[in-house]
Amino acid sequence: MNLMTVAEVAEFLGVPESRVERLAREHLLVASDKDSEGKPLFAVDDVTRYKTLAERLGGL
Repeated sequence: MNLMTVAEVAEFLGVPESRVERLAREHLLVASDKDSEGKPLFAVDDVTRYKTLAERLGGL
């Protein structure tokens, strides 16, 4: 499974890192694991599906 860091997700979605962390806290984007610093890691497929859904609902 390919995992993305908060910074990679933020870049992919075009949003600030703080927004990605908030999405994870609110369980709108579910983290698959955590790194050594305790920050969430996200599955590439989940992030891609989230982006598609968000765009269909009116944008990120």
